[in-house]
Amino acid sequence: MGEIWGEVLGTQAPPTQAVRWVCALVALVVVALPGSWRRSRVVVTVAHEGAHAVVAVLCGRRLDGVRLHRDSSGLTLSRGRPRGPGMVATAFAGYPGPALLGLGAAALLADGRALAVLWLAVLLLAGLLLWVRNAYGLLAVGLSLALVAAVSWWAEPRWQSAAAHAGTWFLLLGAVRAAVELGRDRRRERGRTSDADVLARLTHVPAPVWVAVLVLLTLGAAALSARLLLA
Repeated sequence: MGEIWGEVLGTQAPPTQAVRWVCALVALVVVALPGSWRRSRVVVTVAHEGAHAVVAVLCGRRLDGVRLHRDSSGLTLSRGRPRGPGMVATAFAGYPGPALLGLGAAALLADGRALAVLWLAVLLLAGLLLWVRNAYGLLAVGLSLALVAAVSWWAEPRWQSAAAHAGTWFLLLGAVRAAVELGRDRRRERGRTSDADVLARLTHVPAPVWVAVLVLLTLGAAALSARLLLA
């Protein structure tokens, strides 16, 4: 165990500049193409709902469970005051969640800690798995957990580093696309129960303003992370 923790907390050789650019471009293609995005978006949804759950607990709310659906939507149920700062923070956390997680991972990767990023993902997925309350959600989170754990345990260091970079880029770019799609769906008269609409009802700030804030936050996280990952 001492050796394992030494590796997790230690540093690994960073990938070459070419590999880092390839990881970024692969993630960009996956997020940009409708078919691949539709199949992979559930990963961003996992981070989105996980952020709702973590903030709900931190704000003193009682977490009832998380559900993930085949259409890549999700729902986090918590109990507590129906209004107030805790509810606002819980509703706000979803869309910035994947972006901020990606920014944190980028900071670790810039310090050469790819294995720490992978094991942090394992711990977060394992924690979320305890709160999932439907079969598809268990499958999605369980498969993600198994895949990341397998890479963390058996892959060579260079592949671990590449996987950490690619996964980080996917979270960052996927968070941007999800926030942009939120605004698009609202313009098409869908999504009136979205996080932005919940925030509008809680704060009396119009939903389009919240959409703009979420887009700017995710773009900012992606820009800061790009400086860390591609420097």
